[in-house]
Amino acid sequence: MRTILLTGSSGQIGSELVTALRARYGENYVIATDVKHGTSSEAAGPFEILDVTNRQAFYDIAKKYNADTIIHLAALLSATAEANPLFAWELNMGGLLNALEVARELQCQFFTPSSIGVFGPDSPKDATPQVTVQRPLTMYGINKLAGELLCDYYFRKFGVDTRGLRFPGLISHLTPPGGGTTDYAVAMYFEAIRCGEYCSYINKGTFMDMMYMPDAITSIIQLMEADPTKLINRNSYNVTAMSLDPEMLAAEIRKMLPAFKLSYQIDPIREQIAQSWPNSIDTSAAVSEWGFKPHYTLEMMSQDMLFHIAARTIGQEYPGSAMKVS
Repeated sequence: MRTILLTGSSGQIGSELVTALRARYGENYVIATDVKHGTSSEAAGPFEILDVTNRQAFYDIAKKYNADTIIHLAALLSATAEANPLFAWELNMGGLLNALEVARELQCQFFTPSSIGVFGPDSPKDATPQVTVQRPLTMYGINKLAGELLCDYYFRKFGVDTRGLRFPGLISHLTPPGGGTTDYAVAMYFEAIRCGEYCSYINKGTFMDMMYMPDAITSIIQLMEADPTKLINRNSYNVTAMSLDPEMLAAEIRKMLPAFKLSYQIDPIREQIAQSWPNSIDTSAAVSEWGFKPHYTLEMMSQDMLFHIAARTIGQEYPGSAMKVS
């Protein structure tokens, strides 16, 4: 990778990935793009406004900077996509097709994330294999599954060096929840610091895979730098760090905030989505093909999340807080 064009730079992954890529490859070699101004990625390096559904604009920006790598993140997340499925198809699939066409025309290396949303109720719930039945029930899952197949097609048909990861729920202290089914976990940390309690829209006993954002960022860079001759499942690697339900997360938070309270008001749509996804997934293909290995455990992630969120609100008293920020 020499010059990287990244879409969706203000999103949950993009806002942190841009910073990591610029630190690694140089500020002027990572071009951040988003559909609007006001993103943190504008300040430290090149930034362009880009609507990814406009193929000509996409091509013109990539050509302007002589991009040799495209990291395509712009998309609607699961719950947001379910609320507006037609727009989700237009953005998620139309944007992806445009990104792949630009990558084909300019001979760029290509990355786009997939998701555990590609699995459905017919997939094995525990240790879900890399290759298995995939019958997603949501527009988001359908988009991501079709995206995996489309990237496979562009690799086989046109020789585009496409790569992708099936991400679980991603947890970050830098960006607020953004409409994903797994975002309850992010919200729980923020509300634990803000008011000492959280009402979960996901039910107790509903397990989903999660990963801390630093591990997600590392895995993207690691995959993009991997030897292409060793990549077999190049557009759909299962990756995860932990499987948890709301009660497990609350118990970990209480180790640092003993008075934290968890209640429930189940959102039927997001709970149905969560129930259709795996409890846990098997990452052996990613481990064997390019050395995937997450660093953060649930305990390490929780300590880091709460510390950073609390550090932004110095001087506030938290109900029952055992944390001291100075």
